[in-house]
Amino acid sequence: MMRQYELAERVRAYDEGADEALLNRAYVFAMKAHGSQRRASGDPYFSHPLEVAGICTELKLDLPTVVTALLHDTIEDTDTSYDDIRKIFGEEIAQLVDGVTKLSKLELQSERTKDAENFRKFVLAMSDDVRVLLVKLADRLHNMRTLTHIPSAPKRQRIAQETMDIYAPLAGRMGMHELREELEDLAFQELNPDARDSIVKRQEFLAAQSGGRVQRVTDEIKRVLTGANVESWVRGRQKRPYSIWRKMHEKSISFEQLSDIMGFRVVVGSVADCYKALGVLHTTWRTVPGRFKDYISLKKPNGYQSLHTTIVGPDNARIEVQIRTVDMNEIAERGVAAHWAYKDHVGLEDKHSPYAFLQQLGEMAREGETLEDVIENTKLELFQDQVFCFTPKGALIALPKGATPIDFAYAVHTDLGNQCVGARINGRPSPLRTRLSNGDEVEIVRSKSQTPQPAWEAMVVTGKARSAIRRHIRNAHRAEIVKIGRRIAEKAFLEADQELTDKGVEEAIKRLKFSKPDDLYAAVGQGQLALKDVVGAVFPESVADGASRRKANGKGHKLIPIRGLTAGIGYRLGECCHPVPGDRIVGLMEPGKGITVHTIDCDSLEPFHEQPDLWLDLGWETFAKETAQSTARLVVDLANEPGALAALCTVIAKAGGNISNLKIVERGPSFFQFQVDIEVRDVKHVTNIMTALHASPSVSTVERARG
Repeated sequence: MMRQYELAERVRAYDEGADEALLNRAYVFAMKAHGSQRRASGDPYFSHPLEVAGICTELKLDLPTVVTALLHDTIEDTDTSYDDIRKIFGEEIAQLVDGVTKLSKLELQSERTKDAENFRKFVLAMSDDVRVLLVKLADRLHNMRTLTHIPSAPKRQRIAQETMDIYAPLAGRMGMHELREELEDLAFQELNPDARDSIVKRQEFLAAQSGGRVQRVTDEIKRVLTGANVESWVRGRQKRPYSIWRKMHEKSISFEQLSDIMGFRVVVGSVADCYKALGVLHTTWRTVPGRFKDYISLKKPNGYQSLHTTIVGPDNARIEVQIRTVDMNEIAERGVAAHWAYKDHVGLEDKHSPYAFLQQLGEMAREGETLEDVIENTKLELFQDQVFCFTPKGALIALPKGATPIDFAYAVHTDLGNQCVGARINGRPSPLRTRLSNGDEVEIVRSKSQTPQPAWEAMVVTGKARSAIRRHIRNAHRAEIVKIGRRIAEKAFLEADQELTDKGVEEAIKRLKFSKPDDLYAAVGQGQLALKDVVGAVFPESVADGASRRKANGKGHKLIPIRGLTAGIGYRLGECCHPVPGDRIVGLMEPGKGITVHTIDCDSLEPFHEQPDLWLDLGWETFAKETAQSTARLVVDLANEPGALAALCTVIAKAGGNISNLKIVERGPSFFQFQVDIEVRDVKHVTNIMTALHASPSVSTVERARG
């Protein structure tokens, strides 16, 4: 176990002015607080926060963060309180420890929907202060290093999967590639030990065969660069098993076909030396076409910069080489931690820094109106390859692979996305569904009359675009509900022989405790507010009369849930076409009547074809047939002969239908035409009854009523 002075020396190695007394105080406090507690391995529990603090010193984090690492489990696992930490170590450290404690409590330890609210809080907590996330990542790394000591296999699997799904991608988006790779490989070892073991054995076999190839290639690259007067530091290593396994699966190739199972890093003094070193390597050895990437001129969103190339190098081996400066190497290894200036947090305000991603994630969590949106948007931001595009003025916009001009527009500004009507890619007009490529120059054509379209949601891949589109659609839907609610309220006042005036509405919202008229109309439109209460709030004497009239209208019926209408909103099924679950349906908003649901081919829709603003796109919920009985209306031509009607009723009864109404529509010498209302479950049930009727000798024709 690391000694107190060893931890202090680690911190002083990169921060000479660190308050050693504060660090020593935290060391002793944590050791006493955890006392005789033990880990699953049998080690003293204090060894865990000490190792987490050690990982933080490897990342060269500031002193408050290292102190937080020492104390991070005290509030959760000991008798220590927030106030205890605040009194002894100050407000800043107390808030950091509290933030890490919240993250620990909110870890995703069960099903997606059950923990959706926890996930939102998790995202918000880690976006408030990046140091909270850094301590949590260090905490997770040490827990993964000691995962084998947990006796429960399902628990190990859960922790490993959680690490692969959440923590490793988070580390990657924070630019902490070394930490991400170790987390992935440790999780891989638990989740797929056989695959990892086979790759490790293959690596060992190749290493034995090549006889120190990594060192030979390293020395040769160093010799060539020195000969060209390029001062450099060169390091070679075999890639981690999970990195190899992932590439094998992504490219559907065997281990032997991989060209980059060895990686070499060249660190030089300046950006100019990066390109000079690249030139030396490319003129000394053959390059592999299509394997060069310049992340110096096109920096990754997480701050990563480097030149990547693959060459057929010494020993005729295909090797990947990364060339970067010392500063770039710091950022590549430590990511957001390398941006952390101990006093003034310099670099974190840069919109291209890794921290900007975390802030954006937090904003999405605050704006997301559904828990599923929060999870989906977070996953979208975590798992994505990048393409780099430019505005006409040359500004760089980084987007996920597969992004479209709509994603580009929203990345520039939400208003530009909302008003997007077209795009010019590299000067040529292009459809909005076009997938963008690296280097594209994108110009967005906008119109103030444009609004986001529902179809856009299927075209975008960024969380920001998807959130903005859904938000607009939700707002538009609310406006529709408000419009319907006002119409329903106007009708209610009319039935009470009163007029709905602006002054009356102001009185109603005051008495019913709404903040504005739209809130009241929305409540009416969604069926959350009884009409008698609205009328009664303005004209109390009219309530009794209104109630009498409503009672005279007849019995109510249990509503069948319909997709496209907000839960609770009132509607009626068209008596002209009698729609049942499974039919294609539309809603019609008729002034003074509310919403009527019709089948898509109902004749009653004909007069409204020129009024599309009155139409609603609806569909039955999947469980609609289980909610209530529906009534289907059939028109049946029946032979005018004894026993024909009895046969009709028998066929319907045997098919599981119940006749609720029977009416003769037309009569001739040889036939009767009946209008038959039948209680059914859904359209399939109706079809079965019609098929059975067609088979009856007494029935000549049978069809659904269509208006």
